[in-house]
Amino acid sequence: MSGHTTELVVFIVLFLIVSGMGFVASRWRRPNDLASLNEWGLGGRSFGSWITWFLIGGDLYTAYTFVAVPALVFSSGALGFYALPYTVVVYPLVFLVLARMWSVSHVHGFVTPADFVRARFGSPTLALVIAITGLVATMPYIALQLVGIEAVLKAMGITGHLPIIIAFAILAAYTYQSGLRAPALIAFVKDALIYIVILAAVIYIPSRLGGWDSIFDAAKAKFDASPAPGDGHILNANNQLQYITLAFGSALALFLYPHSLTGVLASKNRNVIKRNMSALPAYSLVLGLIALLGFMAIAAGTKPVTANGKTDTNTIVPVLFDQMFPDWFTGVAYAAIGIGALVPAAIMSIAAANLFTRNIYREYLNKNATDAQEANVSKLVSLVVKVGAVLCILLLDPQFSIDLQLIGGVIILQTLPSVGLGLYTRWFHKGGLIAGWAAGLSAGMWMLYLIPNPANGKAHFGGSAFPLSNFGFDTKMTIYAGFLALAVNLVVAVLGTMIFKAVKVADGEDATARDDYFVDEGDPKVKDLDLTGSH
Repeated sequence: MSGHTTELVVFIVLFLIVSGMGFVASRWRRPNDLASLNEWGLGGRSFGSWITWFLIGGDLYTAYTFVAVPALVFSSGALGFYALPYTVVVYPLVFLVLARMWSVSHVHGFVTPADFVRARFGSPTLALVIAITGLVATMPYIALQLVGIEAVLKAMGITGHLPIIIAFAILAAYTYQSGLRAPALIAFVKDALIYIVILAAVIYIPSRLGGWDSIFDAAKAKFDASPAPGDGHILNANNQLQYITLAFGSALALFLYPHSLTGVLASKNRNVIKRNMSALPAYSLVLGLIALLGFMAIAAGTKPVTANGKTDTNTIVPVLFDQMFPDWFTGVAYAAIGIGALVPAAIMSIAAANLFTRNIYREYLNKNATDAQEANVSKLVSLVVKVGAVLCILLLDPQFSIDLQLIGGVIILQTLPSVGLGLYTRWFHKGGLIAGWAAGLSAGMWMLYLIPNPANGKAHFGGSAFPLSNFGFDTKMTIYAGFLALAVNLVVAVLGTMIFKAVKVADGEDATARDDYFVDEGDPKVKDLDLTGSH
């Protein structure tokens, strides 16, 4: 820790300020009673455009943004920029879908995507598999936030898991007390810090490295000198298909995550959603600049932290900041990364807890649960989820933190036919959707299992780039495993639906009506959101 005292002090002070805000948030826009999922889990469904913008932005642009994307660019070159087109494509893609989800959820009091599936397809079983899928996919995403905090601590010379346990204990405490209001309030500080740090980085660091020409020349020289399959400062014939399918598949997956929908359902009307989908691409500009930090690290000769003989590529950005910035500003930058991990981790744990409460506890364990009982169960489960995220780190031991999010993306994509397409059509049979989900998930896990990572010697689950040569093709091209798994899912769901309908297997009843998908604030259907009638 020697030599990092100033950075550590600034980091701790900002961390404590934000934690204090998390506890105070329980009194912010306080209702008479927080003891319901409407209030604790969705902030009263009353957030306007500004709060929603920071909340969703704070939710989607995470430690993954600050740590994993530049680390991938540093190691693999242009392929790491896939995050940029995917965040540009995603907003028009989900523009109308999310407005429909908001409307039907406010008519029926849905809190989770599985709530919607339960009502739309009349199938508790389908809702259960969607809920479990959401829980499993969210765990590695929360773990990714742990990786972000760990990278900062390592750069300050702090090792061991105790500091992370303390940080997540504080996070767990204020999330338990304040619910969604905590990350909503903290998101303002988190985004302000990130914008300040990134704007400073893209102006100050290039000026010290001889300008952008020198930075790109250094990146080109590195990848030309030590080429690896599929890597380089520009895309090549082997990784272009992976790049396209990864960007598109990630865009399809993003708003299927339970935590993404949590921010959307917390907004007070459809116009808030539409304005946010129009304005959120502004974050993509910052994301592109963040990705360039990977090339800056190459030009600066930055070396990631090595401990116990293992090189942690995730530390490349924190070490770069330590090289380039004065100590006090490095502390600010470290705090931006740390807080950038806490906001989404809080929202994700709330969303995962709501899934368990509404679609497992209430559906199968206590059908007559009161609002207060639901809120208490969600609070407790949100704590358990954070522990599960820590176990993800210990068990998966990722070399690149981005692998965690990519694995989660393959999993959550399998809910697209039920959740995404279900908002537009009731053609699918519940049996076909369950069969498609099972086939897609099995195919996805099989492909991920077969993918090695030569960089760290892992034989399985080494990434998401599936070699087409595994299908017998004479090529080095790779494709995003989640894209292929989704294709399997859709084919089986369509064929299964046709078979079940042909043999006249009973289908579930649709509890929603066409008009439910278009109502807005003030509509008579959007009355008191009493959750007791939503199942």
